[in-house]
Order: sequence, then structure tokens, then C-alpha cells
Amino acid sequence: MNFATEVAKNLLQIKAIKLSPQNPFTWASGLKSPIYCDNRTLLSYPVIRDMVVEGLVEKSKLFQPFDLVAGVATAGIPHGALLADRLKLPFVYVRAKAKEHGRQNLIEGELKSGQRILVIEDLISTGGSSLQAVEALRSEGCIVVGVLAIFSYE
Repeated sequence: MNFATEVAKNLLQIKAIKLSPQNPFTWASGLKSPIYCDNRTLLSYPVIRDMVVEGLVEKSKLFQPFDLVAGVATAGIPHGALLADRLKLPFVYVRAKAKEHGRQNLIEGELKSGQRILVIEDLISTGGSSLQAVEALRSEGCIVVGVLAIFSYE
């Protein structure tokens, strides 16, 4: 069984994937879909979580070298943090919009201009939130080497 098939099988097994053809889900983009996948569910399953992190470690080699991992808020945060921990790299996360209080940060964590960054999403539907995160990081003078996700709806 290949890795993608194994991940899909596990997501179905833990009921992270929901099907509702009669009453479609509304994605963050506003699109309607009969399928929804909540990758946050796999965080409750250490064996599956570890398998996914190992997959991200393997895929991240395609983008090396990079200095830092950035998660896209909110569901990309835990997967990105787990990957950064495994790679012993710094981690930041990018919000959808700047906070309206406190320091009003769009990007949380320490970031330096010129750093090479790998962006982590939990999933990609339209790519809008990924592109928004990439633009935010580039606006800080960083180089985005790629975006990885557990899966995409294509």
C-alpha cells in the first residue's frame, strides 16, 4: 500500500473524513462540497499522527535547504509545529488576518528577512489561505521554498 492510500485509509478509519452529499459542507473559501476532512482529528491518534509527521519529514526533503517551518493558522499550526520539532528547526505561524489587539501580529514567532521557509497546511482546497500566508512571509523579506499539505482536494 502506498503512503497516500495509507493516510486516506487512516483518515477514513478515525472518521476525519465526512461525507454529506444531501447537505454539503461549506469550506472556508465559501465553496460547497459533499466531502470534508478535519485533519485536526488525527492529532488524537498518536500512531497515525506520527505516520503523517514522518511523511511530512520525507516530503520536506524536496525543499531543502530551509531555515524555518511556518504553519498556516489554524489547522496547519500543529502539523507544522510537529514537523519543526522533528527537524529541530524554528517555527512560526501565519494568521489569516492580523490580531486586533496586543501587538497586532499577522505572523507569530521570530522571523528574519532572508530566511528560507517551508509552509505547512493541513489541506489545500482552493489554495487561498496558502497563497495568503506565502505573501505575508514574502512581505517580511523571506523566501518561501514550498508549501506542503497532508492532502489537497485538487
